[in-house]
Amino acid sequence: MAGTLPKRLQAILDSPSYRLAEDDLDFLESDGARAIRLALEFHRTESYLQAYGIESTVVVFGSARIPTPERGGAEHPDAKWYEEARKFAFDLSSAATHDPGCHRLVVATGGGPGIMEAANRGASDAGAPTIGFNIRLPHEQFPNPWVTPGLAFRFHYFALRKMHFLLRARALVAFPGGFGTLDEVYEAVNLVQTGTIEAIPIVLVGREYWARMFDLGYLADHGYVDHVDARFVHIVDDGAAAARHVLGVCGCGNPATP
Repeated sequence: MAGTLPKRLQAILDSPSYRLAEDDLDFLESDGARAIRLALEFHRTESYLQAYGIESTVVVFGSARIPTPERGGAEHPDAKWYEEARKFAFDLSSAATHDPGCHRLVVATGGGPGIMEAANRGASDAGAPTIGFNIRLPHEQFPNPWVTPGLAFRFHYFALRKMHFLLRARALVAFPGGFGTLDEVYEAVNLVQTGTIEAIPIVLVGREYWARMFDLGYLADHGYVDHVDARFVHIVDDGAAAARHVLGVCGCGNPATP
C-alpha cells in the first residue's frame, strides 16, 4: 500500500484539475470557457491601449490584395489606392496629437497587407504610433511590418475585434475593398443610423468604386433607406481629401463632437 502512495500523489499532481486555472489550456480552450475567453480578449487589448495612451483612433479599411509597390504593386489595376491610403495616413498622423502618454487620431487597421499596410506605413512615415488589429484566419492574417510594436494585436473573435475597431474611433475611412471592407462600412453606417453609436465621420475614398458598391440613391429610391441617410457618409476622390475632411471635423487630434 505504501508503495502506491507516491504514484497516487504523482497522479494528483499530473491531473488537469490540479493545474492553476491560467495554466489549464485544455479548460481555457473548451466550450465552457468561451465567456472567459471573450472577456480576456477584450480586457487584454484594452489594457495595452490604455498603457500606451491611445485616446482616439481613425480606422482605415480597404483591400488586402493590393501589393506594395516594392512587390509589383505598380502593375495592379488599383495600385493607386495603396499610395492614396499611405498619403491619407501620413497627412492625418502629421497633424494629429502625439505626446508621450497621449495619442489622438491614431491610425488603426486590420493589421494585414494591402491598404491596411499602406495606412500603417503612412502613419509610421509620419513618426506616429499606429495600430494593427489582426485576426486569426487561414489567409491574410500575418501582421504587416509597419504596425507599431506593442500595438499589434491578434484576435480570435471577430466580435471583439469589431468592438475595438469602433471603441475609440473618431472617424472611419474606407478605400476600395472586398467583403471585409464592405462588411465594416455597412455595419458602421447601420450603427450610426440606428443611434447605437455616436455619429462619426464615415469617409469613402474612390468615388467611382463607391458609386457602385454603396449606391444610397438606389436604396433610397426603393424605400430601403431614407434620402436623408446620405448624410452619414462623405465620399472623396483621394487620400489627401479624406485627411482634410477628418481633420476638419475632428480637429488636430481633438475628440470629435458629433
